[in-house]
Amino acid sequence: MTTTFDWTGRVGDVWAQEWRRTDRSLAGVGAALNAAILDAAPDHGAALDIGCGAGGTSLALAARRPDLAITGVDLSPALIDVARERAAGRANLRFERADSQALGARGANLLFSRHGVMFFADAVAGFTALRRAAAPGAPLVFSCFRPRESNEWAVVIDDAVGNQPAPFSGYAPGPYGLADADFTRDLLGRSGWTGAAAHPIDFRYVAGAGPDPVEDALSFFSRIGSAARTLADATPERREVLRASLRDALTRHVQDNVVAFDGAAWIWTATAGEPL
Repeated sequence: MTTTFDWTGRVGDVWAQEWRRTDRSLAGVGAALNAAILDAAPDHGAALDIGCGAGGTSLALAARRPDLAITGVDLSPALIDVARERAAGRANLRFERADSQALGARGANLLFSRHGVMFFADAVAGFTALRRAAAPGAPLVFSCFRPRESNEWAVVIDDAVGNQPAPFSGYAPGPYGLADADFTRDLLGRSGWTGAAAHPIDFRYVAGAGPDPVEDALSFFSRIGSAARTLADATPERREVLRASLRDALTRHVQDNVVAFDGAAWIWTATAGEPL
């Protein structure tokens, strides 16, 4: 589970350092999400990017909607610093460190998120808070992973380092918290959102590139995700064994000079109902 403390501390710091590789890994779903956001975005008004990370999704929208005031919010000070640096010169875009559950009634005309809404300790409370930040009738557009078993990279990496994730049903904060479409549809309805619809997206998860894509991917997974935790907790001798196993697994997934896996995500759309 990723907690508020993680995002405000070590995990957020690592993601800020690794934003280029995380953006690369999610570029396929990001392109589809950006198109869905643009389709829903008004020309004027205010928009909120929830869990904005390093700001790529906000930047894409700001370039296409110059008269829309966009605010990205994230718990991580380090990620906000990166986003602000990337947004320099964008008059319609700003970033603030904030808890999305404490935004209050902002009257936003659009809310969106790239994989930033799966970590609420209480999912109903989290999405209800987002509803309170929205104007009635405002669209919500966000992406999240489909089940872990449909994301090849997650299965391969866990198998390589001997991780055995415990199965769960319903909801638990984390990357696959909203993987169950029926659960998420019901969650949105209970949180004040109407007309929820899920659109499946298959994408290419690029984990390694450059002159040595295997070593690039090994470095990436040693920093981000479940393998990183396992490697960090292992003894030095065990760590080298796990790294060798992981390197072998990555070598088997070199395609066109990159390490790539099948990825699977949802893009959700919904509309803010009447005030709660």
